[in-house]
Amino acid sequence: PMNLLSVEGISKSYGEKVIFKPLSFGINKGQKIALIAKNGSGKTSILNIIAGEDDPDQGNVVYRKGTRVAYLAQEPKLDAKLTVEESILQADNPTLEIIANYERALENPDDQEAYQKAFEAMDQNQAWDFENQYKQILFKLKLNDLSAVVGSLSGGQKKRIALCNALLMQPELIILDEPTNHLDLEMIEWLEEYFAKEKVTLLMVTHDRYFLERVCNEIIELDEGDLYTYKGNYSYYLEKREARLAQESVEAHKTKLHFKKELDWMRRQPKARTTKSKSRIEDFKEIKEKASQRRNEHQVQLEINMERLGSKMIEMHKVQKAFGDKVILNQFDYMFQRNDRIGIIGKNGTGKSTFLNLLTSNDSPDTGKIVWGETLKFGYYTQKGIKVKEGQKVIDVIREFGDFIPLKKGRKISAQQLLERFLFDRKKQYDFVEKLSGGERKRLYLCTVLIQNPNFLILDEPTNDLDIVTLNVLESFLLDFPGCLLVVSHDRYFMDKIVDHLFVFQGEGVIEDFPGNYSDYRVYEDSQVVEKKTTAAAEKKVKKEWKESPKKASLTFEQQKEFKKLEREIEKIETKKEEIQNRFSTEALDPKDIEELSITLGKLGQELEEKTERWFELSALKE
Repeated sequence: PMNLLSVEGISKSYGEKVIFKPLSFGINKGQKIALIAKNGSGKTSILNIIAGEDDPDQGNVVYRKGTRVAYLAQEPKLDAKLTVEESILQADNPTLEIIANYERALENPDDQEAYQKAFEAMDQNQAWDFENQYKQILFKLKLNDLSAVVGSLSGGQKKRIALCNALLMQPELIILDEPTNHLDLEMIEWLEEYFAKEKVTLLMVTHDRYFLERVCNEIIELDEGDLYTYKGNYSYYLEKREARLAQESVEAHKTKLHFKKELDWMRRQPKARTTKSKSRIEDFKEIKEKASQRRNEHQVQLEINMERLGSKMIEMHKVQKAFGDKVILNQFDYMFQRNDRIGIIGKNGTGKSTFLNLLTSNDSPDTGKIVWGETLKFGYYTQKGIKVKEGQKVIDVIREFGDFIPLKKGRKISAQQLLERFLFDRKKQYDFVEKLSGGERKRLYLCTVLIQNPNFLILDEPTNDLDIVTLNVLESFLLDFPGCLLVVSHDRYFMDKIVDHLFVFQGEGVIEDFPGNYSDYRVYEDSQVVEKKTTAAAEKKVKKEWKESPKKASLTFEQQKEFKKLEREIEKIETKKEEIQNRFSTEALDPKDIEELSITLGKLGQELEEKTERWFELSALKE
């Protein structure tokens, strides 16, 4: 295999704090590698050094000559004055230059010679396909407004521009630091598919375990300063890691248990969800049962004492909320029950945060009312994190919020034990907070929310910046949590494990209430897609037909046969259309192919229309 780069004995310290001791590994073409480690063990520093944004104290990174590398940092640097399109065209990318040239030539049709030149350049560099690709990527990443100024965009939108730039450089190696943060679920799944099929070499840090499972073919783990390589995806890594720890079986790692649980969980997962569910899920009974069974299977380890949990939690009656024309909630009704475990999903900007603000009375509804139970005690983990006071130690921070969580039978878990459970050992508990990495601060913030022993816990994107080891700990804590739980998250795996009910924010004030977890929802949604395709167009025509058709006759035998045949043919044409559309987005086609395929598509469209029309005529008779 062709080696793209070698990391030779790099190490890094800040003052006397050793971030990591000398590490060496190589990256070959076609590898899709994830780097896994606890927060604070220097993952971001390693990526920065490999990408040339930082220098190691010793050792070097040696690239194969001419290797094109793209780096997607956690906080990308972009020029705030440029527009979205300028930011993309400014990325040093020769093909984009050619496209820009061609577009200029189109605007001056009189200059035949320049046009001819630009056209040929497009041909020679296969830029047609590329233009198609970059418009498609922008569309998928919801960066439709090309003239928006970067300075006015949200953190998530900036991250998506940087991601678009990285993909468009057509690099041989892409280095990604938490690529799925700030993406909504639809984008994550699109990116997953894109990486799974593209011939690109990846080195990434991510905590999205479904992403690891479906994209990566190698995992490098940094544990206690040593590197271990696993040539497989996430579940393979869990298995082999367990074997390695068993072999070392000295002071067995505390997290070992969590990994064992995680592996069992991974094994029980349906492999990949089928895109078209075998049968439409006729009713929710099946999903509801599955969801409650998952809850009951869990053995509670931490019996948290919540006597003061009244039966009344929160009631929302016909709650209405809008900002100008933008409707967020439309006559929303819901009664929260004692052990509700609800996940909130939906695209960015559909009002998830507003919903949380209404619940926690940080915002008030336009009309309708919200009633809070008397015994209600919120724990609210927001995306803002923790304010660090100078000179505070980790243990002082948490003690400001509480000393212990009461368990049943008079036992309790102290602040120190909670910190230990969340991977702050006794020594670390006496570190100054300002020395902690971003992920460690998030972990501490989480502990400050939990130590207050809330009975209604709201977590807004809790998985951002947390490492996989911590996520396991958090998941097992939340599975033991007896109160009400409300989670907004893009981590599908995390959602699947801890919620059994979803609010799906569709936008325009539509909120779908779904009894099941994220994977259940996807299977259900996919089974709907098939139906929706046929019904939307159908309704229009049928209405017209109904008005015009005389009394209903039933179909003759011949018509019956024709009807069945049409159904088969329509399905075939749709499949063919889809195949051609896929070729446009996945293959490097030359202009001749593009022209031929476009003509074919046009013909198929026409044929589809004629056959569908006849199908409706017959189905109107059939009623």
